[in-house]
Amino acid sequence: MNSHTESELLDIVEDILQLDDAMRFAAIIDLEGNILEAIMKEKKTSLESQKMQEQFCRDAATARTMREVYDDSLGRVRYAHTERENVTQITVYPKECTIFVTMEPELSIKRKLEIVTKIKKMTSHL
Repeated sequence: MNSHTESELLDIVEDILQLDDAMRFAAIIDLEGNILEAIMKEKKTSLESQKMQEQFCRDAATARTMREVYDDSLGRVRYAHTERENVTQITVYPKECTIFVTMEPELSIKRKLEIVTKIKKMTSHL
């Protein structure tokens, strides 16, 4: 991840948030769970405090590590989708980092999958 500048990561996070008006938060996380870049979309009320967002990011890195145990038998995890009452959480797994996003839950599953596909394409080089 060191080969990517802060401005490159910022551009990616901004582009992710522009994928849909329902997007709330986007973060690029290193493999240890440290936030490399993150933005809460303007005019969106965060359901989580900043500390909680940071904990979600650390947990996303931990979950990735736990899922990797099964990579040899089942293949790599491409993304994880968690549907909650008040928010949708999606985690995408490029090779060198983790992308964690939240969005409004009312989007259709088809639209959410379109967003996942776009995020995967946007971050495939990370």
